[in-house]
Amino acid sequence: MTQKTIFDLNGRTALVTGASKGIGNAIARGFARAGADLFLCSRGADNLATAAAAIRDETGVRVECVAGDMALRKDVSRIAADALERFGAIDILVNNAGWNIPQAIDEIRDKDWDYLVELNLNSVMAMTRAIVPAMKKQRWGRVIHISSIMGLASTPQRNGYSATKAALLGLAKASALDLGTFGITVNCIAPGPIATEMPMSILSKEQQDALAARTAVGRWGRPDELAGPALLLASDAGAFISGTCIVVDGGATSRVF
Repeated sequence: MTQKTIFDLNGRTALVTGASKGIGNAIARGFARAGADLFLCSRGADNLATAAAAIRDETGVRVECVAGDMALRKDVSRIAADALERFGAIDILVNNAGWNIPQAIDEIRDKDWDYLVELNLNSVMAMTRAIVPAMKKQRWGRVIHISSIMGLASTPQRNGYSATKAALLGLAKASALDLGTFGITVNCIAPGPIATEMPMSILSKEQQDALAARTAVGRWGRPDELAGPALLLASDAGAFISGTCIVVDGGATSRVF
């Protein structure tokens, strides 16, 4: 196998959640450029359709999509069933959908905590549970959870986000042990400061600049800079990588002070 073919995704199908924009869209586009067909989902039907059409036009791969809210268990079940019906099996699953609601520990509202747990954690379990049986039958699969460096360390008022993103690391380790003998790997990617809608809508300009200065490279990352690590984990190049986490943070977690 050549260096080129071990990263080749021709003949593979990937399901990516939260794929209309940001990290999910960048990973989906990277997979399509490597030859994978796609099944994309996110909440906004119009943005999703636009994103799917753009990837289809650029790469020529098959791109299907369906809108749904990953915080609703019935939508997760519907999306998984739809993907399996259209493609027969999903080779690569990227659990990317997630959100953050900053609150101090003594200010957390039950409805916000429950929402973050359902979206950031429970939906990942439910989607993986639904997709994995077909992977086991074909004895090949790749499952990638998008965690965060906030699952490794934290900052004030990130209780719900850090708790759920840390839980994904434990989930990946346990699932990797369940599925490894079936040819399925399970891993996490932990992005650092990536310039997407969520952090930019929460952080002030001063906070954004401080995070950029904290990285080793002195800047925020771009969503497309997650495509390479995801391709490694999704392809034959990552066949012996399982139960672990790849940190993509520009060196931010290397700094103590």
